[in-house]
Amino acid sequence: MDHKFIQKPINLYLSAEHECSYLHERQANSLFVDPELDMTANIYSELIQQGFRRSGGYVYTPYCKKCHDCIPIRLDVKNFVLSRSQKRCKNKNKHITVNAKATVYDNDHYQLYASYVNSRHPGGGMDEPDNDKYLDFLTSKWSKTTFFEFRENNELMGVAVTDIVEGGLSAVYTFFNSSEEYQKRSLGVFSILWQVEEARHRGLKWLYLGYWIKNCQKMNYKNNYQPLEYFYNHAWHNSPPGHEPI
Repeated sequence: MDHKFIQKPINLYLSAEHECSYLHERQANSLFVDPELDMTANIYSELIQQGFRRSGGYVYTPYCKKCHDCIPIRLDVKNFVLSRSQKRCKNKNKHITVNAKATVYDNDHYQLYASYVNSRHPGGGMDEPDNDKYLDFLTSKWSKTTFFEFRENNELMGVAVTDIVEGGLSAVYTFFNSSEEYQKRSLGVFSILWQVEEARHRGLKWLYLGYWIKNCQKMNYKNNYQPLEYFYNHAWHNSPPGHEPI
């Protein structure tokens, strides 16, 4: 790792054990970067290459005592090829226009976000959205973040919260109209496909997609985007753990 932006050791702190959000009846820990660190977008660009992610201004990575199923992944956008279903999704949403918006409070965005988390994450700790905490969750003071707004006929369809990091984009969070009439539009898939195209347009190589968890349906879908690289054993690999070429 090129430490051109990290000039001194970074303190890391292990969280208390808590219930895992993804795998039933498992306990989890997270390793947090010192919140007192003067974090910058450049330092974060190095940390994301080491499997870290951000939630608001907090930078962390899963660090569980008995489980190593959360695998950081990134998509090689230059070599990504659309599947048939992804081509259909792109065609269904061909009339959507995308605009870059500043990371400031927008009531239309917030109302869509609140509706999304209530429908998608009931009982998961996110289903009581708070407009005071909304931007704290999605943004930070130091990250290079953009809200990419999806509209069709001026109707707000979704928002992709995206970080610009060295060599790539990072898909932080996407929320969209998830009502029954829009489910066939596969707006979540469309958001990823659009971010792939945006990364290519910027001449970037990677789209960071967070964590892939083989045994969690909510996270396993990311395998539909290839070629992926998987971060484990302190390095990026072309295949997930247990599938390395001999």
